[in-house]
Amino acid sequence: MAITRIGNPAIADVREPNFRNIIINGGMDLAQRGTSQASVGSTSGYFTVDRFQYAKGGTVNGVFTMSQDTDVPSGQGFAKSLKMDVTTADASIGANAQYNIRQRIEGQNLQYLKKGTSNAESTTVSFWVKSNKTGTYIVSLVDTDNSRTISKSYTINSASTWEKKTITCDGDTTGTLDNDNAVSLDVMFRLGVGSDFTSGTLATSWESTTNANVAVGQVNLADSTSNEWYITGVQLEAGSVASDFEFLPVDVNLNRCLRYYEGGDANSNAVNIYGAPNRVCEVILGSTARMKILGAQYLAVKRATPTVTLYGGSGLNTANRISVYNDIASTETVSSLSTTTANSLAFYIQLSTTASSSTTYRFYYEADAEL
Repeated sequence: MAITRIGNPAIADVREPNFRNIIINGGMDLAQRGTSQASVGSTSGYFTVDRFQYAKGGTVNGVFTMSQDTDVPSGQGFAKSLKMDVTTADASIGANAQYNIRQRIEGQNLQYLKKGTSNAESTTVSFWVKSNKTGTYIVSLVDTDNSRTISKSYTINSASTWEKKTITCDGDTTGTLDNDNAVSLDVMFRLGVGSDFTSGTLATSWESTTNANVAVGQVNLADSTSNEWYITGVQLEAGSVASDFEFLPVDVNLNRCLRYYEGGDANSNAVNIYGAPNRVCEVILGSTARMKILGAQYLAVKRATPTVTLYGGSGLNTANRISVYNDIASTETVSSLSTTTANSLAFYIQLSTTASSSTTYRFYYEADAEL
């Protein structure tokens, strides 16, 4: 909805576009997979807050607990933050090591930035950040279609104090982004990197990606188990001025997240953010090892055909199992699962043994179409 300001004729028709924030879930409000994950370190992945991925590179020795937290900047309207808490230090970080938090963005959501043309738009990243580890940190925009990068520094000035940061990047007239549903841009928050990424000159203008230039000056958050880092209110928008954070209704934010992932932790309330329609029950027709599940569908159309995993057993948390409806500890193993499209959850399941006739089973599923 367009907003018209009334008063000074010079600003009588200032319109603020909806969805100006390219980042999804920048207020860290949704965490379908659960609110905390320990032992995050050697493997990249989506562990807690939706759309924000822990991305490691090279050989890393540090370990974090990644969590959705309630520590937020006062009076700014935020309820949640993403927290990285060092639990195993990596003081002598290896040359090829990287610790990053990133969001990956589809090319078709970026076409209006006109990247790769003479009319390329500047972009501005704004966010709130807090850490006991003061010093220089790096934010990078990485064009994955054309292997181009721009990196900017920000400084955490006061220990354990929320600070707002605003970073503007010039438009890039080189390298058109693909107009598809694959990743075209990474927004990368650096937490610690080795010397392979700090030995050059910081790439403060767009350039062909050169490792030595991507994170010059970056502190090593992982150098002590006393260290922690929080972030919230992440916004990426066209233009050279940061607007106020765009708060979206929870249903709108949820549907944007469901495009990439649907499921949750069966042992937490996360799976009940949107009720329980992803818990599916169905009667097996006849005595056969193959059955067709009918009537289940995704809560939102996925970015692409997702990887679907079924969970059953006590607590409904054992992968590739489905449970007898009135005795969830009694399970059948799913030996194969054939999904259809990004739009539908109709699929066939092949059990490892012949199913009993007319037995009702229950399970829950997760559908993962993350970039």
